[in-house]
Amino acid sequence: MTRKRKPVPDTEFTATVTDLDHDGRGVARVDGKVTFIFGALPGETVRYKLLRVTRALDEAEVTAIDVPSPDRVTPGCAHFGTCGGCSLQHLAPAAQIAFKQNAMLEALRRIGGVVPDTVVEPVLGPVWAYRRRARMGVKLVNKKGGVLVGFRERDANALAILNRCEVVDPRLGARLRLIGALFESLSIAAQIPQIEVSAAEHVAVTIRVLALPTDEDRAKLLAFAAEHDYDFYLQPGGPDTLVPLAAVRTLDYSPDGSALRLHFQPADFIQINSDVSQRMVVQALDWLAPAPGDEVLELFAGLGNFTLPLAARGAKVTAVEGEAGLVARGRENLQRNGFDGRYFRADLFKPDPKAEWLKHRYDLALIDPPRSGAKEILPMLAATRAKRIVYVSCHPGTLARDAGELVNTHGYRLTRAGVLDMFPHTTHVESMALFERP
Repeated sequence: MTRKRKPVPDTEFTATVTDLDHDGRGVARVDGKVTFIFGALPGETVRYKLLRVTRALDEAEVTAIDVPSPDRVTPGCAHFGTCGGCSLQHLAPAAQIAFKQNAMLEALRRIGGVVPDTVVEPVLGPVWAYRRRARMGVKLVNKKGGVLVGFRERDANALAILNRCEVVDPRLGARLRLIGALFESLSIAAQIPQIEVSAAEHVAVTIRVLALPTDEDRAKLLAFAAEHDYDFYLQPGGPDTLVPLAAVRTLDYSPDGSALRLHFQPADFIQINSDVSQRMVVQALDWLAPAPGDEVLELFAGLGNFTLPLAARGAKVTAVEGEAGLVARGRENLQRNGFDGRYFRADLFKPDPKAEWLKHRYDLALIDPPRSGAKEILPMLAATRAKRIVYVSCHPGTLARDAGELVNTHGYRLTRAGVLDMFPHTTHVESMALFERP
């Protein structure tokens, strides 16, 4: 039996906001019931209308602000509130950082039962035009003016009508309408569901296609690419079907701001924010403090964002990664820059305790797992008795869980922790922690 959703009253209510939730919504308690209010900030008195009503909680949207927060700012994007790409543009950047730091510390305390000895200053970078990687939807919607390119609407599956995106590299973010018009002119306009941008010294745009372009379509794409200095790739199926539309240039970047260069493919994982990523790498190596000749184990190594700078400092690196393509490019990146290192492919979520790379002794370790964390590999990592472990996290909950394991089960001490502002204007929390063996 399907339960009917409670009707939403068409009435304006008033509340005082006390907190932010993990989605960036204001939290208020009204008549003993929690209400999440989009667009409201802690300390504010707001008027709002309900969007959804359930027994446990209500969801709402601000209609007016009677008492504003001193941290409230004017959003920098005309589409904020409609586009779901950002949720905190109305909150001052410094206050965003405080929110993220509190989220990290609260998770460490509540989930992991640990408190860092030192909370370090946040790693900051530009808060606009910072995204060098983005995946955007594409859809032909005649009722909305043609082909739309961008992110989904907040709280909806439909694509938002965007003229531009202020957080994506402006070489693409400022040209969304032009790209939409280009796609609309193609015979396969209705068969393009998505694009993916990788911005380095030049911009690579992967076009996901459900039907191959005609010769006339290709001519239009090539002319646009030449005019805007793009390299276009087509992807008709899975990642292994990615092919350049024409001759393309090498994609590369410096992992730490030095002369080191990492080559990558358009579909490879690289950190979204170039400036913060470089500062993150420098901080991680400073915390790890490898001496020449130290044996360093790096888990979830990718294509070498930390591996290459570690090798450049004289460390003997053993890098472990699960994706075969990244392993191959990681090896190539070391060799291309004139360094040696051991690269292994392994599923770190189903680790083999007899793996070759676990037979070595390690002085230090660095791990950069995905959102799911590193729970499965922690016992083997701790068994190496590495004296320092740097953990780079993209989810405070799994960092906290793993920190509790390292500290409370394996005897490490959480000596430092701090946030990395990798995703300004969103509630995404990136952080770094240092664990040391007493």
